[in-house]
Amino acid sequence: MSGAVDLAAVKARSEAAARAATAPPPAGGQYVIDATEANFQSEVLDRSFQVPVLLDLWAEWCQPCKQLSPLLERLADEAGGSWVLAKVDVDANQRIAQMLQVQSIPTVFAVIGGQLVPGFQGALPEPQVREFLAALLQAASQAGLSGPAADGAEGPDAAATAPELPEDERFTAAEDALQDGDFDLAAERYQAILNAEPGNALAQLALRQVELLRRLAVLPADVLHQAVLQPDDVPTQLAAADAELADNQIEAAFSRLIGLVRRLRGDDRTPVRDRLVEYFDLLGPDDPRVPPARRELANALF
Repeated sequence: MSGAVDLAAVKARSEAAARAATAPPPAGGQYVIDATEANFQSEVLDRSFQVPVLLDLWAEWCQPCKQLSPLLERLADEAGGSWVLAKVDVDANQRIAQMLQVQSIPTVFAVIGGQLVPGFQGALPEPQVREFLAALLQAASQAGLSGPAADGAEGPDAAATAPELPEDERFTAAEDALQDGDFDLAAERYQAILNAEPGNALAQLALRQVELLRRLAVLPADVLHQAVLQPDDVPTQLAAADAELADNQIEAAFSRLIGLVRRLRGDDRTPVRDRLVEYFDLLGPDDPRVPPARRELANALF
């Protein structure tokens, strides 16, 4: 392998988490925003590293939307910043709707730490919406999200008075090891962060990146040829998929492993499924190739 790995999407998500760490929280009363193609990165993806972001996909002509949207807005204001509502007009932001594979509206998704969480379709009654929100906040807590908005920042001056976060020396040390090509030391340092903070999304992502780079460093030059000769050998197929991912042949890597899941049975499928989930996490939910691949994997498993 040449070592030229295209991990632009991974880098983008790492940068998103870093930006979110220093971004001001939503000011009091600004817990409902209009998400557009122009601000989707900052107001949805970056923000989701602080607090959960609920996506409400709607349109002016949609009658059920006129029932659900006011309810979500009221609940967002009531929550006081423990989560943020991002309203997406699908007519004005068709690329977002296409990226999320929206089939009908209203549709609700959530985003936690850059990860898309399935929501629901249709105008659910308030008790069911509250149940969903309770589960969402629990998932966010387990993921380690306790951003400034969730901590009760109120009023327009809260962001202005928030202290700047110092550089995290633990990440600097891990990144230095990675720059030196010492994957074992980098992994050890990122793991130490996770041992202290199990929900640290940036450390989780960085550790997955290191693990991929470490595997790529020892790939045999003829791995794709070996994969042709051993179509059902799991380690060989996993290595071939890594090679394809490194060469930015994302669809090929997905297709290879999903096809392998379909051919295998029982526990033999577990490492293949886990590798696909790792790829999904590395690329992030904003990559348009991830949602259809997730659905194909689900179909292959069930």
